[in-house]
Amino acid sequence: MLKIYNTLSNQIEEFKPLEENKVKMYVCGPTVYDHAHLGHARCYITWDTLYRYLKFKGYEVTYCRNVTDVDDKILKKSDVEGVEPSVITDRYYKSFINSMNGLNVLKPDVEPRATKTLGEMIAMVKKLEQDGFAYSVDGDVYFRVEKYAKYGELSSQPIKDLLNGARVEANDKKESPLDFALWKKDEKFGYKSPWGVGRPGWHIECSAMSKKHLGSTIDIHAGGADLAFPHHENERAQSECANGCQFSKYWMHNGFVTINKEKMSKSLNNFLTIDDVLKSYDTNAIRLFILTNHYRMPVEFNDVALAGAQSGAKRLINSIAGIVIGEEYDADAIKEFESAMDEDLNTSKALAILFGLAEKVRKGENKQINANTLSYLGSVLGFDFSLSQKEVSADELKAIVEPLYEEFGIEKSVENVIDEIIKIRKIARDNKDWAKSDEIRDKLLAHKIQLKDTKEGTTWQII
Repeated sequence: MLKIYNTLSNQIEEFKPLEENKVKMYVCGPTVYDHAHLGHARCYITWDTLYRYLKFKGYEVTYCRNVTDVDDKILKKSDVEGVEPSVITDRYYKSFINSMNGLNVLKPDVEPRATKTLGEMIAMVKKLEQDGFAYSVDGDVYFRVEKYAKYGELSSQPIKDLLNGARVEANDKKESPLDFALWKKDEKFGYKSPWGVGRPGWHIECSAMSKKHLGSTIDIHAGGADLAFPHHENERAQSECANGCQFSKYWMHNGFVTINKEKMSKSLNNFLTIDDVLKSYDTNAIRLFILTNHYRMPVEFNDVALAGAQSGAKRLINSIAGIVIGEEYDADAIKEFESAMDEDLNTSKALAILFGLAEKVRKGENKQINANTLSYLGSVLGFDFSLSQKEVSADELKAIVEPLYEEFGIEKSVENVIDEIIKIRKIARDNKDWAKSDEIRDKLLAHKIQLKDTKEGTTWQII
């Protein structure tokens, strides 16, 4: 039975969806004004893994991940560059999708844009105003936080404490310093509304998109830990007041990626873009780096950790290189994997099971079934096993091996030049001539031929 940590209750709970075998899941997506960084990778790999695992468990999942394409940061960048906001959002949405593809993150079932949901946002704000939960002042509309008695529960911050710590700004139009904007007056970049030309506040966007595509009450709302307050707190308040029912049954939050113990963020200018990281480390290395740690814990980024993950990922992926994968599995391994993942997505334990299977494959223990099982369970964690072996045509292979005859001084009459080179390297290794052995390995690697030394001998593959 799957158990997950619910931020709202601050405890691990048994997962029981609202509707049997169906899950409605919403994750706060990107604000498309810049390239995605490693912190975003942590977030979207985490919830991609949850999405994959829920489907593995047999649930029919509807996964909605929004795109925020109207925001102060977007407008500021469009102003600086002297272009329309849509130019900025289109550019960085494409960048985001490329990054997600690079991380082997599945496309969500629904991916709404804020600018395409304006009617639903306006309707929700009107409802809140009619019911006394919101008020308008000079074209702006604010939510009355103190009208919602449960405000602060999600972030474990009572209203009284929040009020005591709130800063009161001079000439503030709000009734209370805690009140937040549902609609903002903006005559330059705004849209027509009952309150004049303006644009939505950030929080109302997610509430409206979630309701439109998943309904008034959902099973899981997830995102980074930095969104718990104020974003998710505000979402919950306005959604429950507008809809008159519970917004989300479970709230899940992933921990930060840190550099030198500080949260990775654009505001601190200490971030690495996903595209930059992918230049040095492949998809599987980044996923292993992220999933080695429990999703709720912070992850400290450093090159040593990523290099270790790269090595581990290659060991995992290459263990089944060249094996034709079938559909006969080890039921005990699957049961162990499921037991680990049912413990609030204990990916660290799940990975240990995968590495155990990889070791059995390398030793030749029940090789076919263990390889099948490793491939099957690895895909649940989002590993891309296609990176283990690159298929090439006969012409491509000929182009790769043709120069090797001359480079290694091998007669053209030899049919399999690579196997012949491996024999030469074996003699060097038997003579403990490690320098020559490494030189041969590196020369082949330069021709996109990767060697793999095992107890049974040396194998090769095109990469």
